[in-house]
This record gives sequence, structure tokens and C-alpha cells, in this order.
Amino acid sequence: MSPADGTTGEYLSSQREGSPVRADAGTAAAAIDAPAAVPQLALLKANGVGKRFGGVQALAAVSFTINHGEIYGLIGPNGAGKTSLFNVLTGIYAPDGGEFIFEGLPLTGLKPHEVAARGIARTFQNIRLFGNLSALENVMIGRHVRTQAGVWGAIFRDARTRAEEKAIESRAYELLEYVGIARRADDQARHLPYGDQRRLEIARALATEPELLALDEPAAGMNATETASLRTLLEGIRHDGTTILLIEHDMKLVMSVCDRVLVLDYGRKIAEGPAAEVQQDPAVIAAYLGGEVSLNLKGA
Repeated sequence: MSPADGTTGEYLSSQREGSPVRADAGTAAAAIDAPAAVPQLALLKANGVGKRFGGVQALAAVSFTINHGEIYGLIGPNGAGKTSLFNVLTGIYAPDGGEFIFEGLPLTGLKPHEVAARGIARTFQNIRLFGNLSALENVMIGRHVRTQAGVWGAIFRDARTRAEEKAIESRAYELLEYVGIARRADDQARHLPYGDQRRLEIARALATEPELLALDEPAAGMNATETASLRTLLEGIRHDGTTILLIEHDMKLVMSVCDRVLVLDYGRKIAEGPAAEVQQDPAVIAAYLGGEVSLNLKGA
């Protein structure tokens, strides 16, 4: 069952045993007699992160914390630094100052594929799919950070490699079911409707088994019905154990689904807190929402 069809299950959490950051069954059994560990609430911490492009200060000493199990919103006007923050977080840009701490360890100096292997996956504001490949093949590519076969396996096609490829294909199809587009598994990505392409990007990101899923405007271009379905999907992903960092311009979606919201303006943090409080902040209204905007959260 999938969040996309209005239900949630334990799908993602049941598929996480392959992740290098999770304990295996033997470790769990050995821990029975050990003292109970205090769970770490914070998943990601940004400590004074800065980034400059020439004379433009894209990010200025931005600090925040995302806790396990949250849907954490990141909003701000165009040019506020939201995507720049994503790019620094995921290793595309190196910060000029500060650092990100993920699960207690710094991300400093890691390349994008290394960040993905650590447990952070992302989608892009401008869709980046392999248009000539099928939807299924796009998701299979996302599994590469969790596979074991190397060059020799690819050359000699031994039984282990063939079994792993079969498992990758099966998992990819399950993820397409999870996001609600399994019927388009064999279609080329470029031929999918825009909303389905957005969902395909989410499926590909989920294929990496992330602890943190960073989504850059996933509702862009969607109509009201598609956005409502996306909200159900996001809530299902969170329910199944994945924390979400969400950039989004659809304020109704942000205010209805996010636990807390961070607001950037000209690269600086101007507000942070529960969505209901942030939408009433005068600085936020002036910088982003507009004085005439008032959202009814109960009806969102």
C-alpha cells in the first residue's frame, strides 16, 4: 500500500536494512543487554553556514536544526538563498563558513555522492531526469549508492550480480507504486506528465534510502488535486520514517504539512518556528507572504 493512494504503511522503514547507518539484526540482538541509549533528537544542524558568489552573499551565517521525523519547511522570496542552501548541504557547493552536522558527524568536504551515501537525498527545482530512459530505469539508477557489484561483477555477470540487479528492479518498481506512478514504469521519463515527473524524482531520491529527503519545490506546476495528493505522499513518507526538508512556494501546502518553518531573505534567517507563528511574523509578511495574505490553517 502506498501514501499516494491515500494509505500509509511501513514500506520505507521495512526497506532500510541495507543502509550503512542502520544496525543489523545481530547488532540489535547484542544491544539487548546494553544500557538503553538516549535517542538523538537532532538529525541535521546548520551552524553559521555562509556562501558568497562574488559580491553576492547568498547565505549569511544561517543556523537551524532539523529533528528526526519532522517535515521542515524552507521558504523565502526568489533569490533568498533557498536552493543555494540545498546545494551547500548536498555537496554541490562548498560553504565559505560554518558547517552542517548530520547525525552527529560533519558533512564538510564531502562530494554529492558521498552525501547521498551518508543518508541525504534531494530533488531539484528544475527536473533532472534521464529523459530517454524509462521511469523504472530512472529509479534503478538511484539505487547505485546502496549496491555492492563492482566492475568485475558487471563484466562477468556472476550469480550474485544478477541477483542484485533483479532486486534493484523489484525495489524500483515498488517505489513507483509507492509514489503512485507504477502504471508508467515502462514509459520514457520525458513523456510523463509534469506532475508524474515530479513524483518520479521523489521515487528516485527514495531509492537511496535517505534519512533526510530534501525536496526543492515539488508542487511547482501542479494543480490543486495534484498538490493535495502530494501532501498525502509527503505525510506518508514522514510516517514511514523519513525526515523531510521542503522548499516550496505553495503557502497552503507549507502551512498545512510542515511542523516548523525557516524563512530566508537575502540569505539571512529572518524567522523560524511553528508554521502558525511564522505566518504571523511581521518580517515574514513584509518580505515574502505579503500583507494581504492570511491563511486559514484549519481549512488548509
